[in-house]
Amino acid sequence: MSGAGGFDWPGLLRVGLRGLGLSPGAFWRLTPAELALMLGDGGGAAPLTRARLDELAAKWPDQVNGAPVDRAGR
Repeated sequence: MSGAGGFDWPGLLRVGLRGLGLSPGAFWRLTPAELALMLGDGGGAAPLTRARLDELAAKWPDQVNGAPVDRAGR
């Protein structure tokens, strides 16, 4: 990034206002971490996909043979 302070403010504003559809007030209330996350630079795990959700639901069903599964042993 370039510009004053090392940030491309015009570019960030364009992405925030046009690309993300934020209002100016919402853009300026974001923390740097929130903006980075919204821009896809979260540094964390990938988002949960539908395929992964289906895989987890098959592995850990809410019901077995119509009866709720109680994983707490109650």
